[in-house]
Amino acid sequence: MRFGLIANMKREGARDAIVTFITWARESGNQLVLSQELADIAEESLPCATRKQIAHDVDILVSMGGDGTFLAAAREIGTVGTPLLGINLGSLGFLTQLRPKQLTYALDAIVAGKYDIEERMLLETRIEGKPRLGNPYALNDVVVDNGPVARIIDINLCVNGEDLVTYKADGLILSTPTGSTAYSLAAGGPIVQPKMEAIIATPISSFSLSTRPIIFSANDVLELKIHSEHGVAGLTLDGQVMAPLIDTDKVIVTKAPFLLKIIVFPENTFYKVLKRKLHWGVSPADRS
Repeated sequence: MRFGLIANMKREGARDAIVTFITWARESGNQLVLSQELADIAEESLPCATRKQIAHDVDILVSMGGDGTFLAAAREIGTVGTPLLGINLGSLGFLTQLRPKQLTYALDAIVAGKYDIEERMLLETRIEGKPRLGNPYALNDVVVDNGPVARIIDINLCVNGEDLVTYKADGLILSTPTGSTAYSLAAGGPIVQPKMEAIIATPISSFSLSTRPIIFSANDVLELKIHSEHGVAGLTLDGQVMAPLIDTDKVIVTKAPFLLKIIVFPENTFYKVLKRKLHWGVSPADRS
């Protein structure tokens, strides 16, 4: 089997985990392709590929780092459909569920076919009348906010061409169910089972007590019209792809035409991860 690896070398323990992966591949007879920025760690016999190419060259892509590394890897996979495994070198890690000590166990299980695939929806974004974004897809969320100026903006939300509401807020988060445990949750949005298909709209610091998050069908077309008194706003995809917006810009968000395949194991169900990460069922005394 041919594995690919994308890793965040700034994370503690990254080099040791990569060496473990290289050793496992050599001893198990499997192939390993490293992303180009890891070339200084690679042995001479190991091939490297750019992040844009690596998903095309392998059967399984592994992301080592935090959720940010995982999100970047997911966007690079795009329409290729390569299954993605996350190894958590960070702290919270809703997407990267396994720790480095579980790496060889996970790799052996994948080779033996003892794993499950979960398909997750992504969002696609375009700005009307402007060139296509370099990578318009988001696994977690699309955020429109007040950009560099800390003042509220007006965001008009239309659903399938029907005017729904105009938010006076710091911004608006449109998230997938996968992203419902990320920025949307921090802003007061609901937790949604990540295998579902839906779009969650969560306002950021809305200037209205009656404003509440809304869950839309994944097939709805959401249009955001921006009005900013200071003339600028910002668009962010997964906290990584950014584009400036100007007053009267229209942002159109829809379900992406493909799904991401995530490798999961029975012992790490969504609900088990949720309980562990959010400390549900644990008394304050036990947390300390």
